[in-house]
Amino acid sequence: MRRVHAISCLVGGKSWIASSSSLREFNPDDLDIGLHLDFTEAPLLGGSRRSLRELIVASHLRLLDRQVIRAEIRAQFDAFEQFMGHAPAYVDGHQHVHQLPVVRGELLSELEARGYDTAPWIRSTFAPRARRAGSTGSPGRFKPLVIEALGARGLAAAAHRLGYPQNRHLLGVYDFQGGRGRFRQLLAGWLRSACDGDLLMCHPSLATGDADPLIEARLAEFEVLSSAGFESDLSAAGVQLGSMSRMFAPRH
Repeated sequence: MRRVHAISCLVGGKSWIASSSSLREFNPDDLDIGLHLDFTEAPLLGGSRRSLRELIVASHLRLLDRQVIRAEIRAQFDAFEQFMGHAPAYVDGHQHVHQLPVVRGELLSELEARGYDTAPWIRSTFAPRARRAGSTGSPGRFKPLVIEALGARGLAAAAHRLGYPQNRHLLGVYDFQGGRGRFRQLLAGWLRSACDGDLLMCHPSLATGDADPLIEARLAEFEVLSSAGFESDLSAAGVQLGSMSRMFAPRH
């Protein structure tokens, strides 16, 4: 339905090897396929996995071992390139870990060392701001602002200095509660607050086989995003969807 324009790949996930072949069938001009950097769910190397809380604290106290962090980042890039046959169009992070101190530095150093012809864009977590008269911005402001505070400004400064583009704001942050009705309401708010270059994060799925604590939210998101009402919401907000890579491409 051309309603998804980016797919983030967690290369340590158990379905990655089997699923990556189907991703190669998509036209990269229509769909950005990126690396979902992970240290909390299924990292590739022994000793890399940490709880999110532990990772946040250790990163801000600068207690992370840079060699361990860099080795894990390198392994995940290698795994992505091995099965996709090309560089990621972008990099983001599972639970936004890519923006944390130390992690973001080693990520950017690895990107520089790889010297890609086209610089991948890097997901920004800046919370959305109000855009229109009568709009109060994104619903549920606390969680988006906490995520932003964990590293958005530091990552933005470093990415800008090295020439890596970023989305403007991150929409779609919520607590995964409330089902289809609440997600539709939140979605309408995100779209109303959207600016050019904003990114709408989502987690839709129809898979029901695994014991996934977010499966109800994933199903609700899928129903809303695939519904006819989504087109109406886009139209009402004056929003058009497209890939970030196309937005960042030089215009002739």
